[in-house]
Amino acid sequence: MEDHSNGISRRHALTALAVAVVPWATGAASADTYPSRPIRIIVPYAAGGFTDIVARLVAQKMSIKLGQPVVVENKAGGSTIIGAEAVAKSAPDGYTLLMAVTTTISTNPFLFKKLPYKPSDFVPVALTGLTPFVLSAHPSVPANTLAELIALEKAKPGTLNLATLGTGSSTHLVGEMFNSLAGVKLNMIPYKGAAPALN
Repeated sequence: MEDHSNGISRRHALTALAVAVVPWATGAASADTYPSRPIRIIVPYAAGGFTDIVARLVAQKMSIKLGQPVVVENKAGGSTIIGAEAVAKSAPDGYTLLMAVTTTISTNPFLFKKLPYKPSDFVPVALTGLTPFVLSAHPSVPANTLAELIALEKAKPGTLNLATLGTGSSTHLVGEMFNSLAGVKLNMIPYKGAAPALN
């Protein structure tokens, strides 16, 4: 039985794991020498968002613990496909990690007929965080409650926009679900991450 007490099932939490290419599959990374050079963490979103901030905190702690530089590199776009492809095509030696999100592992395989990676190209390493979905509006929007926002959209259909973290992202899918349940049509505007979406 799955635990839904915090609104997220165990299965969804597992798909939100940070993942890395299996470094031990080829025997390239020896426990005696790893890491012997800098490690990269690829974030499939623009800098400044939640995923990027968590990756930078993780990188800082990893660097101290491992005694090697751990660098965060942002490869935003394509519904996280650009960043995931970069990691999937990197050497499977444990030096290139992916800060994966649900979109990368769980959603994209169902939304895109052809991906340059497979979820099985990655192996979970650690759960680094969970994020809630929050609906907020600019202070100039004449709505202070969800009911007022729905009424405003129904009075002026198609005039309100909803920033998402990209086409096919979990925020996009939740936005479409909100449209369906509320009987409204917010326009989905895709961005390359949380920071650009909020600015």
